[in-house]
Amino acid sequence: MKALALSLWNKENEKAVNLLTIQDVAQFSYFQRATVAEFLTFTSQFMADRTAPGERKSVKEKEYICHSLTKTDKIGAVMICDEEYPQRVAFTFMLKIMEEFLAKHPKGTWSSAPFTDADIRKQFDAAQDPKEIDHLMKIQTDLDETKVILYDTIEKVLERGEKLEDIVSRSEQLSATSKQFYKTAKSTNSCCVIL
Repeated sequence: MKALALSLWNKENEKAVNLLTIQDVAQFSYFQRATVAEFLTFTSQFMADRTAPGERKSVKEKEYICHSLTKTDKIGAVMICDEEYPQRVAFTFMLKIMEEFLAKHPKGTWSSAPFTDADIRKQFDAAQDPKEIDHLMKIQTDLDETKVILYDTIEKVLERGEKLEDIVSRSEQLSATSKQFYKTAKSTNSCCVIL
């Protein structure tokens, strides 16, 4: 699961204006990074222009998905990630980032865009692992791990139960054999008198 880009857009005009862009192209070779960054910027602009206020969109291209969201107050966000990245987490993260951005940079300051924001960059880096930013996903992962441990424990208990049944069966056989031995020994010893 990997997030490649996050961008925020001013949607007050027909053409969206970039407010903030964060990209992570480190997974690509050095010679491909500039081209990939350019493509991410183009795709983000394209999606931001075509997402109306109050609308959410997700577009899949090969192994990547572009999530786009525009709020009714004319601020939009675009997040490009791989197909394994959970959609709910992406939209929740974009909404959170938009709220934080609006708190730091009110609409009156948008004329000095694009902005850079170290705090949002740190959150984007943390968002590379969706479990770190989404508590439900973290709880689900913990539950899945607990289920696996519980299944292993139940399996071991059942194996022990089978072993206990074998031991009980063997002890019953041993008891029957020892009773038979006692009877045979008693009948054998009855012919001889010990003085």
